[in-house]
Amino acid sequence: MPFSVATWNINSVRLRMPIVERLLVEQAPDVLCLQETKVPDELFPEKAFRKLGYEHIAFHGQKGYHGVATVARRPIEIVEKRRFCEIEDSRHLSVTVRAGGKTILLHNFYVPAGGDEPDPEINRKFRHKLDFVAEMNAIRAEHDDVSGSILVGDLNIAPLEHDVWSHKQLLKVVSHTPVETESFEAMRLAGNWVDLMRLNVPYEQKLYTWWSYRAQDWEASDRGRRLDHVWSSPNLVPSFAGYEILRLARGWERPSDHVPVIARFDLE
Repeated sequence: MPFSVATWNINSVRLRMPIVERLLVEQAPDVLCLQETKVPDELFPEKAFRKLGYEHIAFHGQKGYHGVATVARRPIEIVEKRRFCEIEDSRHLSVTVRAGGKTILLHNFYVPAGGDEPDPEINRKFRHKLDFVAEMNAIRAEHDDVSGSILVGDLNIAPLEHDVWSHKQLLKVVSHTPVETESFEAMRLAGNWVDLMRLNVPYEQKLYTWWSYRAQDWEASDRGRRLDHVWSSPNLVPSFAGYEILRLARGWERPSDHVPVIARFDLE
């Protein structure tokens, strides 16, 4: 059974609903995971999603900041809205969804950006980011013969050398510092997660999902970073049928600085 999951930091779902609708009409993923929705639950635009056939909706939002939402064309069941670092931010949502003969536990994450100064002693936002990633060690890739796990989202770290436009120039820039990338990869391995986006892609190939608003011409400068990720439990790897980074979406009207990533599976 074909099954697809899209992840997208939308940077305000109400502001960018027209391009969300475009994605759903043109790509029709089975499930869409959004981050940085910036809307309290009572104001989430449910009607717009239902009109497009996405009648199964879960959200964990707050006014003006953060927020995650998962919408689907098939039934989903909320499992958890986990709190991290004893802070009431809306940064995680997990649901289950049936696909093929398996029950998939799907985590949707928005990891803190971390501010501008990569020093946890003077930048509390960076300290929060490191603590958040440390707590993510508890999120494991649970699986058995009839279940599996997928983790997606804006994880705000570009872990590998070629996940950024210049490894050397970004070593002291938040999202690619060694303390971030090393703790990030250690967390992924501790949870037994597989980085699907790098599974069949040469290490030397550049992969980006984010281009800064600060660039006068993002496409010409192409100074991107891979901040958005798709992971799975090992037992889903044989069913993984590839993915697409929808780079063109960065040029849509009133775009997010992130683009959608769509992962596809062929589940038996």
